[in-house]
Amino acid sequence: MKNFRLTVQYDGTDFAGFQVQPGLPTVQGELESALEVLTRGPVRIVGAGRTDAGVHAEGQVVSFKTDCLTVPVPRIPVAMNSLLPPSIRVIGAELVPSDFHARYSAVRKTYRYQIYHGPTTDVFLRRFAFWVPEPLEWGLVEKAAALLVGTHDFAGFASTGSSVKTTVRTMFSVELDTSSRVKAMRFTADGFLYNMVRSIVGTLLEIGLGRRPIESVAEVLQTGERSLAGPTAPAVGLVLERVEYELDTHPRVL
Repeated sequence: MKNFRLTVQYDGTDFAGFQVQPGLPTVQGELESALEVLTRGPVRIVGAGRTDAGVHAEGQVVSFKTDCLTVPVPRIPVAMNSLLPPSIRVIGAELVPSDFHARYSAVRKTYRYQIYHGPTTDVFLRRFAFWVPEPLEWGLVEKAAALLVGTHDFAGFASTGSSVKTTVRTMFSVELDTSSRVKAMRFTADGFLYNMVRSIVGTLLEIGLGRRPIESVAEVLQTGERSLAGPTAPAVGLVLERVEYELDTHPRVL
């Protein structure tokens, strides 16, 4: 069967997450419903990231296999978007080798967390950024964020009860963008644990607000104790920005 890769954007506000859940609106459910119209049969997709309710995506990647899709590859985004709600857009489509898997073939992912300051919430930002009334001391945030870079056991920044083979991850970079009204923290790693980014953000926000010391980041990494980290930041500010694959830098002939 042919193997397809789609790049997808979505506003996650009105969805119960990416992954299919019976009786609830999900991004996966909408994508599969659109594909089933085009292929006239069931299609199961795999997403690079199973984002939670309220989490958004600029560059989610999904893959699926079928021999029943007759739409030319360059026309797939147009065809699918005509069947999808306005909050989901397919922005790219391509054929990929049969062993490509949206989740397991990924070599790094980038998440961005957006916040803004002000005396009150902003109607035009409330769906995509987290409101923090007080300004942060970004110098403290930057110093704390630097402690996250490298290969560490991030168990203390994961939600309890998550089942994975290992909680060790490599954080390639943490970047701060404070040049505009909407501030951003950008995290690039080889993978993320459940709620890892939001737990890190909650901790960094408390450091920036002067509520905990910079050293608490190192303490969480060393002990693996979730109770020593900050609260889990709300989903509203989190965006899956980009997913990268070896295939992107070393293309193979199909």
